[in-house]
Amino acid sequence: MITKLAGIDFSAPSHEVARQLIGVTLLVDGVGGRIVETEAYDRGEPASHCYIGETARNFSMFGPPGRSYVYRSHGLHWCLNFVCREEGHGAGVLIRALQPTHGLELMRARRGLDEERLLCSGPGRLCQALGVTRDFNNLPLAAPPFQLIARERKREVEVLAGMRIGISKAVELPWRFVEAGSRFLSKPHRAVG
Repeated sequence: MITKLAGIDFSAPSHEVARQLIGVTLLVDGVGGRIVETEAYDRGEPASHCYIGETARNFSMFGPPGRSYVYRSHGLHWCLNFVCREEGHGAGVLIRALQPTHGLELMRARRGLDEERLLCSGPGRLCQALGVTRDFNNLPLAAPPFQLIARERKREVEVLAGMRIGISKAVELPWRFVEAGSRFLSKPHRAVG
């Protein structure tokens, strides 16, 4: 079982993995960009899909770390998560936004728009731009169609923590992570407190 990808140990707690993913490049069949926004979820907090235990919908989040968890949000759009912690625990990181760098023309065609800033700024937009559907659920991140590329060592990334978006439970947890100054975020950064 591979748990370390792009220099990140996916067996670590989800909030640690979420912070470390900022600046990592995510490609799906060669299309994607630099991760600029993530959110962490863990079975111990009520905003997580895992809080109620394993179900047919969330089973992949209880699988080994370093795999994908894809679900449909509100019956409208797909969301991509990376599974963390040890097998059986139930934790993951929602990939909320990318700065597009690879395959922009294909992303534009899939999204039906030209505005680069809006191609992957939000989990639903990101999945549409990258072509992610339920078929991508429970796949290893260490193999195609996924590719994770560690951020360049010389490239410093300032990461800010804040409150997660669109939830009503466990809102006090500072488990949304963003690249400071990025114009590709789904929503502006909200500081904790």
